[in-house]
Amino acid sequence: MWRDVRLAALADSPRAFASTLEREQAFDEDRWRAGLEPARGLKAMARESDGGAGIVGVWVPEERDGAGELFSMWVHPAWRGSGIGDLLVAEALRWAGEQDLKAVDLWVVGENAAARRLYERHGFRPTGESQPYPPDPSVVEYVMRREIS
Repeated sequence: MWRDVRLAALADSPRAFASTLEREQAFDEDRWRAGLEPARGLKAMARESDGGAGIVGVWVPEERDGAGELFSMWVHPAWRGSGIGDLLVAEALRWAGEQDLKAVDLWVVGENAAARRLYERHGFRPTGESQPYPPDPSVVEYVMRREIS
């Protein structure tokens, strides 16, 4: 199910992720299953029988100095505005607290105002860190951070 929703996310919102649909369609079953191992962090999903879905993940990269990194956040277009995104972000923050992480970071492209608003509702703030978006260097992506108390 994670694979199906992740591929739908990449097809729907190709500029929201640092990967591509073509790249991830080539992953074999072992690669998908390895990514779901608990040691690789949280993978949370909301799914309805009508095909609507949403996903989010959190992992702890070494270079973030003890902060988790939220990734793969996506909500099916039919579900946007329904509160599913809020539930997924809240689950990611809950998990980060259980792991005693000091903060959660995320990367968001500057043109994605809806995503920025979602994250701001949950206390994420810009850090000033940015970089060219890997698939399209003409676009800038920014780091937002939420401290975990």
